Parts: sequence; structure tokens; C-alpha cells
Amino acid sequence: MNAKIIALIPARLAATRLPNKPLIELHGKTMIQRVWEQAMKANKIQEVAVATPDREIAKVVEGFGGRAVMTSESHRSGTDRLAEAASILNLAPNDIVVNLQGDEPVIAPETLDMVVDLLLADPELVMSSLMCPCPDFDLNNPACVKVVCALNGDALYFSRARLPYDRNVAGAPVAHQHYGLYAYRRHFLTTYSSLAPTPLEKIESLEQLRVLENGYKIRMAKVEMSPIGVDTPEDLARVLALLAT
Repeated sequence: MNAKIIALIPARLAATRLPNKPLIELHGKTMIQRVWEQAMKANKIQEVAVATPDREIAKVVEGFGGRAVMTSESHRSGTDRLAEAASILNLAPNDIVVNLQGDEPVIAPETLDMVVDLLLADPELVMSSLMCPCPDFDLNNPACVKVVCALNGDALYFSRARLPYDRNVAGAPVAHQHYGLYAYRRHFLTTYSSLAPTPLEKIESLEQLRVLENGYKIRMAKVEMSPIGVDTPEDLARVLALLAT
């Protein structure tokens, strides 16, 4: 199957904790440029574009040689924004879209290859994602999303609660944290965007549960490192320190 593989980065200026986050400068480069550069290093990614409603972001992206796709300001999620961008780019139904968040400037390029490889290995699969070991101190942290999988690697459930519950204390499987990097076949991205919010999704406030509740599969691959996103000033300080080394 000859599919184009493209990484799309949803980015917007509106943010509650870190205003203008995509344009924050990290040692001489904006955050969005550093995310774009990491995506360009992935072996399987053929093209990278930024999907944004903000002309200021588009101007910066085009200034460093990247491609920006202007999208509506009214989208309720980054997934909806990517679905519009995929339509604007006229991607074919079986093309693969990697959803890369615009606040991970130190993401490892090989992780993008991993989510793509899951789709390339199974022509019937429509969506993939990643997980990593959950540290003990985050087991009861609702901000840390946990995932449990079937033996074949397909996600069974995502939750903000402790998952699985270790009833016998000893011998329980390692808990896994969801690493929110996704890949989709373009036709499913359109379907996903059109689905109405579902009961479990609303309860947990986790959009990926909409996929499972509608009977679709999300196949997971395991990585050892946890994501380093920038949501708070403390996250920003951590990333600046990493980039300085």
C-alpha cells in the first residue's frame, strides 16, 4: 500500500496557563519550530505541516521554511483541526496522519516512527498510539492518564483513575501511562471527527474513549520514556534546562 505519511501539528495561540505557547522562544527557536524540527528527523515521516487558526503562527512557520495550513477558529479539539487540515491537503483515504502536539519540543523522532509502524504492519488498523510505564507517584494522579491493553496490544480502556487496581498488592502488572501521540488513517480521522461525544468520554474527559465506545481499535506500542510536554511554567523551565545540556 502506497500511503503518504504526514505529521500534522495542531497549534493555536489561545492558552490559559501559557499564553502564546507555540511562539515561546527556547534558546533561539520558537517552540513550534523545535517540534517541527523533531518531526522532520523521523525516518517514516515524509511531510510535516502545522494546522493553525492563527496567522501569527503561520507567519512564523513559513519564516523558518515550514508549511502552515490555515484552519477554522471554531474547532472543539485538535483532532477536528487535523481533520480539516487533511481535507485541505487533499490527502488520500489510506494516507497516514500523525497527530503531534505542538508543545513537545524534545519529542524523540523514533516515537513517531513507532506509531506509523503499527499502521503499516496491519492494513486493517485505523489508529495507533503509545504508552510508557507509569511512575508510582502518578498512579493516583488524575492528570496522568492510564491505559490497559489486550494481549495483542489493543487498548481496552483509558482512565484518569488508578488502572489496573492492584487488589493483591504483589505480582500485579506494571501500570502504563498513555503517551498522547496518535497516528490515523486519513479516512478514520474524518470519521473520528464526525462522531458525537460518548458517555465514558464525558465522564473521564478523555476524547480517545470515543474511539473505543464506537467499537474501533487503538493499537498501542510501548516506549520507556514518558512525554515531556510544556503546559506550565515549571514544564517550561524543565525543557529549557534539557535543551541547554
